[in-house]
Amino acid sequence: MSEDNNGKGSGTSMGQTTANDLLLRPKHTRPRRTSSVGKIDMGDTIPGLATMTTSRQAKVASKRRLDRLSDSKTHLLQKFWLSFREMNYRHAWIAPLIILISVYSAYFTSGNMTESNPIHMFVDASYQIPGTNEYGKGVKDLCFVFYYMIFFTFFREFLLDVVIRPLPNLLGAKEKSKRIMEQTFYVIYYSLSSPFGLYIMYHSDLWFFKTKPMYETYPDLTNPYLFKIFYLGQAAFWAQQACVLVLQLEKPRKDYKEMIYHHIVTLLLVWSSYVFHFTKMGLPIYITMDISDLLFALSKDVNYIDSPVTPYIFSIFVCSWVYLRHYINIKILWSVVTEFRTVGEYRLNFAVQQYKCWISLPIVFTLIAALQLVQIYWFSLIVKVLYRILTMSNYVDIRSDGEDNNDTESESISESSFNEDELDTKSIAQESQE
Repeated sequence: MSEDNNGKGSGTSMGQTTANDLLLRPKHTRPRRTSSVGKIDMGDTIPGLATMTTSRQAKVASKRRLDRLSDSKTHLLQKFWLSFREMNYRHAWIAPLIILISVYSAYFTSGNMTESNPIHMFVDASYQIPGTNEYGKGVKDLCFVFYYMIFFTFFREFLLDVVIRPLPNLLGAKEKSKRIMEQTFYVIYYSLSSPFGLYIMYHSDLWFFKTKPMYETYPDLTNPYLFKIFYLGQAAFWAQQACVLVLQLEKPRKDYKEMIYHHIVTLLLVWSSYVFHFTKMGLPIYITMDISDLLFALSKDVNYIDSPVTPYIFSIFVCSWVYLRHYINIKILWSVVTEFRTVGEYRLNFAVQQYKCWISLPIVFTLIAALQLVQIYWFSLIVKVLYRILTMSNYVDIRSDGEDNNDTESESISESSFNEDELDTKSIAQESQE
């Protein structure tokens, strides 16, 4: 039997079960209907630590710690340290939680919750303009992003390990537990970030994806409190995902290069838009990605449980993707060509941090265009899946060699069975060409 994330497992043999299953299986088994939605990995679907496959080295290290804990010669302090390491190995949210509790406790019990408190830069927005709800920018914002990278590590791992873990069993889809857990986390996160972003846009002059205000008030040296919290919070979320991706804590997927490319472009957009005061361009781009990702994660979840509404939700997702990630983003890209120079001031002046000029125009255009390119690539894969959904009576999923195939024992019983949610994007492209 395959082992779970904590390195636990039972040594039962599968040989007899496999033989019985093969004997009882009809000679002409009709493939199960599925939408093949579950295996298109976008650039922002990074596995959490709680659902990653445990490496052999980690299992060996865990066994050594347990052996030392059972050894009567081990000192009390060593046992305490080994126990902490083992608990954190099994539950990755414990260490981030300790850091969060320590910092928050020190901050709220200090009696000084102003910017003069050195802890303030980590837990709340800095550089408030006296007497206003506007906030400037500075180096302290990096401390805020770093601290909330730790927060999102805790938030994600706690949800995966404690809150979401029972869900696959309740839905009767234990064999796809890891994938359901991952996508359910994204449903939860984007269900929070999407309305938050829309709320901020609604209370700004950008509603509904207007482009002229992006340039009329430039440079936007300050932002309202919630605007800044949302912007830096999103930066922390993306940076946390990028760290997991770059460290390769999980076996790289086949679209690893595309994911790296996507994260590099996104983080460059986040950093440059914030530092050079193009935050009004960054906000709508954040929102377009969050809403489409919410619907995409939801479509994958319903696909994992074999819901009959999968094609409909996936179709809604495709429509949202076209409108948000292409129409709106290309609208913003077009505004760089048509309005960047004509709306608002267009000159370089370091004294007043006026960077909307001939130097920044090609840089802004290139970054947004680069993001659009990878989204066009993903959309080509999405269209192929949608075509299969609409035209084929039986949808066959294609096994990805780069994926973890150890979710359950049943997936390894027979290679002739149709395994869901293992859609290899490269194989789909190749199949469509044939």
